[in-house]
Amino acid sequence: MNLHDVKVYPSKAGLKREDQLAWKIAGVAADRVAVQKDVAAMIVNRIIDNASVAIAAINRRPVVSARDMALGRPNKAGATVFGVAANKRVSPEWAAWANGTAVRELDMHDTFLAADYSHPGDNIPPILAVAQTMEKSGRDLIRGLATGYEIQMDLVRAICLHKHKIDHIAHLCPAQAAGIGTLLGLKQDVIYQAVQQAVHVSFTTRQSRKGEISSWKAYAPAHSGKLAVEAVDRVMRGEGAPSPIYEGEDSVVAWMLDGPEAHYQVPLPAPGEPKRAIMDSYTKEHSAEYQSQALIDLAFRMREQIENFEKISKIVIHTSHHTHYVIGTGANDPQKMDPKASRETLDHSIMYIFAVALQDGTWHHVDSYAPKRAGRADTVRLWHKIETTEDPEWTRRYHATDPNELSFGGRVEIFFEDGSKIEDELAVANAHPNGAKPFGREDYIRKFQILTDGIISPRESKRFLEVVQDLPRLAAGELHLLNVALPAGTLAVGKPGIV
Repeated sequence: MNLHDVKVYPSKAGLKREDQLAWKIAGVAADRVAVQKDVAAMIVNRIIDNASVAIAAINRRPVVSARDMALGRPNKAGATVFGVAANKRVSPEWAAWANGTAVRELDMHDTFLAADYSHPGDNIPPILAVAQTMEKSGRDLIRGLATGYEIQMDLVRAICLHKHKIDHIAHLCPAQAAGIGTLLGLKQDVIYQAVQQAVHVSFTTRQSRKGEISSWKAYAPAHSGKLAVEAVDRVMRGEGAPSPIYEGEDSVVAWMLDGPEAHYQVPLPAPGEPKRAIMDSYTKEHSAEYQSQALIDLAFRMREQIENFEKISKIVIHTSHHTHYVIGTGANDPQKMDPKASRETLDHSIMYIFAVALQDGTWHHVDSYAPKRAGRADTVRLWHKIETTEDPEWTRRYHATDPNELSFGGRVEIFFEDGSKIEDELAVANAHPNGAKPFGREDYIRKFQILTDGIISPRESKRFLEVVQDLPRLAAGELHLLNVALPAGTLAVGKPGIV
């Protein structure tokens, strides 16, 4: 990996294109290095993972709305939409919109956490949509997705967005554009312009994840994918974009991030170096914010020591800065303690999540968030006894560069009315690569079968799993086979809009 210095330069400095981060990102995307076998296998896993959570969410209102919007933009030579028969195609940017929303709705696909946050599986919908439209092969898709994961995760390793209250799609959109560039075999100068346009249009605030969180949380990465497709489409026609988008005097770094004195070092693969970033990402076993995954598993373990939940006087979760301030009491969001809060808010409340996991010993992507479940009196009492606190050691481990030290969990103290206390800790979720039960291919398949059971036919389930595992051998024009369709008449229809 090469480290690339990113600083702000005055316009009069005339920063050379070759010294700009967007150009270097484009260089990685244009490098036709072979994808290694374990990386290709993990890409297949994540396509299965995305399909699992998308179909599980297929008739939830935000997904229905996004799908209906896409179906209003038909294109016979376009891309498929989750749930819809593969012969019914839409324009690729709208397929990215519909499928991206479906994938993100349940907050249950892959994650990577470093200087910033990310769900790199969000790269899959737009890159796949373009691949279907342009009749690319399975190998082409694998190359494109390897780039998308690489670029997003490398940006996330180096540039913190959230401290400036910028949403994490600002690192996603340029990665999606770069991945599409790799997929299509575009030249470096074309990808360079697409990356710059993608950055320019994707900087948005984190209000989408603050306070009363709305369905936009699911739409945000879908919108990013739509913007990325449009960026590539435009620059392929010879158009340019704001430049230099990272280093310029009025750039995103100068005015939205660390400012004129900023200095970032962004790691990117050297020419000829394989793109392996996806191997550092991890999926979710439970439908909730990633920083809650280990704490859910810990709650399952600790509940075995508790005879009566009503005897608990207080629970303190010692954890990292990110966990405390994003999903903990450090966020200072009263909505995170409100039994009438939206599902999107509850899946970002570790206090609610830990209480339910402790009481139930299970976690379900629908039942655990049901209004009746959230409003249960004994749960509310327990929930309101839980607080988080930042522990510098857990913050250090959260940012550790040694994979064996990297931690996303915490230490929990449960105090009882009689003065007794139990405590335990868990560094990573069971499903994490370093966890007690790391996810393998059979786990991704099991997740797909569990989440889609009763929604799609056994025949469709078997067909999809056979096709996706044969991805490297899918020929040009066969990628529509990666769609998953519901039986006729089972897709919900939402409220009418403009189109």
